[in-house]
Amino acid sequence: MRFALICLDKPNALQTRVENRAAHLAHIEASGVVEQAGPFIDAAGQMCGSLIVLTVATRAEADAWAAADPYAKAGLFQSVMIQEWKRVIG
Repeated sequence: MRFALICLDKPNALQTRVENRAAHLAHIEASGVVEQAGPFIDAAGQMCGSLIVLTVATRAEADAWAAADPYAKAGLFQSVMIQEWKRVIG
């Protein structure tokens, strides 16, 4: 199953994102379940959120991955939506 994580940063949290980026990328690499990922970009060209597509067996696994993300542990996100997603194109 695929799940999309749509994560929006708290206002003025770019420094938190920068400080935790290496750990976040290591989490992505180590987990082996991330199919696609990348930051949202605001009007000023700065990172302001994340879109992550996971391939896992259950919603519980997606929830656990999101909770273990160093960005989440650092309190970066204002909101996180986890939604099952079906790829049709691409």
